[in-house]
Amino acid sequence: MSPEEKAREKAAFKAALKEFASDLQHYVSSEDGQWAVKGFIDVFRNIYTITADTKIVSKILEVHLFPKILAFAEEHNLKVVLAEKQNWYPDFSFVGAADPEIKFAVDLKTTYRDPDRPGYVNGFTLGSHGEYFTNRSSTKNIQFPYKDYFGHFCLGAIYTRTVEEDLTGMEVYSVKELGSDPAAAEVPQKPLGGVLEEDDHKRRTFELKLKKVNRLQSIASVVRDFEFFACEKWELASDRAGSGNTANIGGIQSIEDIKTGNGVFVNLGEEIFDEYWMNHGKLKILKEGKEKAITKLDEYLIHRNLDVSLINRENARRRGRKRGQGALP
Repeated sequence: MSPEEKAREKAAFKAALKEFASDLQHYVSSEDGQWAVKGFIDVFRNIYTITADTKIVSKILEVHLFPKILAFAEEHNLKVVLAEKQNWYPDFSFVGAADPEIKFAVDLKTTYRDPDRPGYVNGFTLGSHGEYFTNRSSTKNIQFPYKDYFGHFCLGAIYTRTVEEDLTGMEVYSVKELGSDPAAAEVPQKPLGGVLEEDDHKRRTFELKLKKVNRLQSIASVVRDFEFFACEKWELASDRAGSGNTANIGGIQSIEDIKTGNGVFVNLGEEIFDEYWMNHGKLKILKEGKEKAITKLDEYLIHRNLDVSLINRENARRRGRKRGQGALP
């Protein structure tokens, strides 16, 4: 397939994925904006709420969305190939049903609104810039070689937490309209207490007891107010590494910028995004007479004799600040 044909296929898929994302809020939410998922149900019809831990929310949301994702693929004559292992990229490979050369990588990303920075999210990463990213023919930790995909996309969800992320946010409900049987499930009628974490700085306790409600709708969901987005990965990228010690690409944090794909590389393009992250932390320059690894986009552009003013700087995109803090430097 020619580069022009691949570009047309990519543009068509991108438009379809954006349209798909625009309707997902109604699928996962009740009329009042709460997540339609209330928790887990046991054979005695008792409801165990989940916590707001991002990994738990992300995995359950993936399961919740999966029927819609399959329907989307069928509608567009694509097949869904899941990552063979949990830590492989991407979450979903969409492969042409009639032409298997057509491949699109889609990673599901979830993040919550930062309560201390209105208009911003807590953050998310965009996958590794390690082996499979730098060696585009590699099959390490990736479903198909990176170069085989016509495009790399993120299907994302932004939400608001309503409870804590640890077990202090967990509750058990007996629901009258479901005919719950708490006695058969041996759910405690009196509070059970415990210590979640204890060290020199922090001690957190919790109580777990049965709560009785008449209607399932009375149970508050752990997250609410979803907004979905679909963008190419490079459109959401910052020039900073993600959190932790892994070689992950960091994402932008402004909600409006996320929804519109207004990332750091928007004026530079995907090719510069690829080059920068393939060389991040590896390419060396001399700074003040000392050798230094490039970890900032302006350093890379200067090294390449490219226009630094093309960086879509975070300051220009209204970088958020913590409540009570002055302007960021």
